[in-house]
Amino acid sequence: MRKIGIVGGLSPESTILYYRTIVEEYRRRFKSESYPDVIIYSVNFEKFSKALMEGRSNDAFNIILRAIEALHRAGADFALISANTPHIFFDELVTKSPIPLISIIDALAEELLRDGVKVVGLLGTKVTLTHNFYVKGLSKYGIKVVLPRGADVDLINRVIYEELVKGVIKRESREAVIDVIRKLKVRVLKVLH
Repeated sequence: MRKIGIVGGLSPESTILYYRTIVEEYRRRFKSESYPDVIIYSVNFEKFSKALMEGRSNDAFNIILRAIEALHRAGADFALISANTPHIFFDELVTKSPIPLISIIDALAEELLRDGVKVVGLLGTKVTLTHNFYVKGLSKYGIKVVLPRGADVDLINRVIYEELVKGVIKRESREAVIDVIRKLKVRVLKVLH
């Protein structure tokens, strides 16, 4: 069985979700506890985020590339990155990676197409929402992306960085994010009609 490598730690919450989902899906499909070996490389979240925020994208890129190389040395046959923001570097990472990489964006597109979805609202960090890697990646599949605007981008970014990556869920933040989602839904419906 092939060994799965996960670039994790960006945030631990998403890393846990990926690991749990892989194990649960294996159990569901095969009714067995012999799920595949999973190797997780936990990236220093603060170093990566600080490099991005300070405009040192080459440093941020190298943090992720070193993690992938470490997974390869540890025996991983392929890898995935358990956070959206590092996918800003995905196309370049693929060219330098010693092992195949699975793209969150391509996997999402496959699921959306399977479900007949042609327009989506996207939430994410400010980097994810203000760079076009999701818009460009999904448009290859004919899927349109609707993004939050203005203060809503800052709100989502704050909730992610100050709360969700730390496992904190506040009722008032949840309500504010739901309000952003409602606005996105209205705009998605306008695009559909």
